[in-house]
Amino acid sequence: MAGENYDLSIIILNYNVKDLLLKCLESVFKDKQSKSWQVIVVDNASSDGSVEVLKEKYMVSHSPHLGSGEAIELVKNRENIGFASGNNSAIPYIKAPVVLFLNPDTLVIGNAISKSLEYLMGNPDIGALTCRVELPDGRLDYSSHRGFPTPWNSFCYFSGLSKIFPKSPIFSGYAATYLDTHTTHEIDCLTGAFLMVRKIAGDAISWWDSGYFWNGEDIEFCYNLKEKGWKIYFYPEVKIIHWKGSSAKKHRSKTISHGASAMRIFYKKHFYHNYPPILRDIILAGIKLLEHYRKAKAWIYQ
Repeated sequence: MAGENYDLSIIILNYNVKDLLLKCLESVFKDKQSKSWQVIVVDNASSDGSVEVLKEKYMVSHSPHLGSGEAIELVKNRENIGFASGNNSAIPYIKAPVVLFLNPDTLVIGNAISKSLEYLMGNPDIGALTCRVELPDGRLDYSSHRGFPTPWNSFCYFSGLSKIFPKSPIFSGYAATYLDTHTTHEIDCLTGAFLMVRKIAGDAISWWDSGYFWNGEDIEFCYNLKEKGWKIYFYPEVKIIHWKGSSAKKHRSKTISHGASAMRIFYKKHFYHNYPPILRDIILAGIKLLEHYRKAKAWIYQ
């Protein structure tokens, strides 16, 4: 369905973050202005009135006319089907050669989308990129700049070795802190909060893996892109603000479980058979132990 004069399709998956969604859309349209962008909002059965307020504020249609102003296409799911499946439900409606997956709990600063698109289109070997994603306190959201969670990288990260040796590529591979986050460069993995990707690349990997519900799907996405030979870039010349975890705050225990499940899925798909049986079990036990530790910590500080 590509080829209706759109340069970019923006997909925003929402679940019960109405107020943040409205601020996000406002920042998107400030950058959009008269540009030929398609904006699709997917709602995962929110109960906070998100759909109703969208219909009040924006021109909502399944096929808005090009240049009709602040128009959005709305995809309503009957239940919360998770991040991967939720984003996949918008794929049939894409009408542009480049897609931006943008979290609703983000704020686009200035022309972050425009500049990112310009850089991507100017470098044909790049399949996907992210801009600088900052937390509200100004710190970099580490998820926007990281390596793949191999067993070694994960061990160094969770054991604290990566903090002791932050500039060592051997010990800091998970968060990739040995790379200069003030310069544009290739990375292994970016965040689903701001993931700009060529449609041809997304089609090649069949988009998001629905085996993941909430967490880890962006890592899988990037791993599959790399397997197909596409480059992934970190472009810090522009930025967004990310109120990370806004949709998951009320479901902390489930979020932790989904995170542990994502670790197991990714490990079993890509690394499990690379190790002897006894080490496989030790790694899986480590993931389980981490899950219990995080749940206990969340219970103590709730």
